Amino acid sequence: MNAVGTMERSRAWRGPAILSYGFRPFFLGGAIWAALAMVLWLAMLAGAVELPTRLDPISWHAHEFLFGYLGAIIAGFLLTAVPNWTGRLPIAGWPLGGLFLLWLSGRVAIATSAFWSPATVAFVDLAFPVLFALVIAREIVAGKNRRNLMVLGLFAALVAGNGTFHWEAARGDFAAQGYGLRIGLATAIMLIGLIGGRIVPSFTRNWLVKRGAGQLPSPPMGRFDKVALLTLLAALLVWIARPDSSVAGSLLLLAGLAHAARLVRWAGFRTGAEPLVWVLHAGYAFVPLGAIVVGFSVLSTNLAGVTAAQHLWMAGGIGLMTLAVMTRATLGHTGQELTAGPATTAIYLLVVAATLARLTSGAFADVAAILHLVSGLAWFCAFFGFALIYGRLLIAPRSRS
Repeated sequence: MNAVGTMERSRAWRGPAILSYGFRPFFLGGAIWAALAMVLWLAMLAGAVELPTRLDPISWHAHEFLFGYLGAIIAGFLLTAVPNWTGRLPIAGWPLGGLFLLWLSGRVAIATSAFWSPATVAFVDLAFPVLFALVIAREIVAGKNRRNLMVLGLFAALVAGNGTFHWEAARGDFAAQGYGLRIGLATAIMLIGLIGGRIVPSFTRNWLVKRGAGQLPSPPMGRFDKVALLTLLAALLVWIARPDSSVAGSLLLLAGLAHAARLVRWAGFRTGAEPLVWVLHAGYAFVPLGAIVVGFSVLSTNLAGVTAAQHLWMAGGIGLMTLAVMTRATLGHTGQELTAGPATTAIYLLVVAATLARLTSGAFADVAAILHLVSGLAWFCAFFGFALIYGRLLIAPRSRS
């Protein structure tokens, strides 16, 4: 299907507007879940709520943000990006609604897993990402866009991490510090490195060109970028296998420095006038920052510090980068001007505040509980704020392709 056919198919849908394009239900549903799950997590920390789940509270929290929330946002992104890559629309209308309900069923299954067998919970939770991967594979292959099969491969690795997480939890392991979580987190960071490495310099260049002469970003995916990505991949693979080894710590430091240099080459210092652009650089900055801080924590054998430092990746890298993509894609595909107002800027800054508060909690044990609360409330306000600000656009009639 060409681009015209894609647009016509989207416009032909006469049902609820939220099912007319993939980003609509998954961005809105993912944001609401990110906010609601944080409220539940804070209530669990306070002892006010106890979910009927087989997972310990920390493992539930880690799973639902890494695999639950992120799974929804990746789905929304790919269902929106694939038409641009291939000229095909993977799914719309009631089939899209079915996919979304399948994702939602996974959240319910995990939250009520005490009532079901581990195999049943894993089957329900994994049904969505497996089916989604098959749908995306069909579209990429049919559209002869094989260069993006790497993205599909990384999504498959995320599914494998989720499956490993379920297996570890079923064995009674502390899954929040297991192989599954590290596989999932490492895959998410590689996705940011790969996709962010395309969109950050490209969107920055487009915006800077409109403003006139001056330094422009280096072209994406040059030789330096490929070396930086390979370095990060090697570091993360060693970290998955041997998270407390000096080799992992050293490679993470090297990868962090390489990606910091990569980021500098994208002229982010010139984007301060437009939050919709600088937030991409800020989100990507948490990739090298997280690698450096995790690397130092590993080398200093500060395991508590490693857990806090991982939130530079989980809350900072994943949280801010996904929010940046969600706001930009929603504005662009609903025909709005590509600029961020004060409210959007505020939700970006709230995610940064949430990340820094969570990181700091690892260094100040006496006030850790307060910092956890501050971090959680800032996170909630950011994603509930997204739902309030952008919800009307996501449920309004038809998007612009």
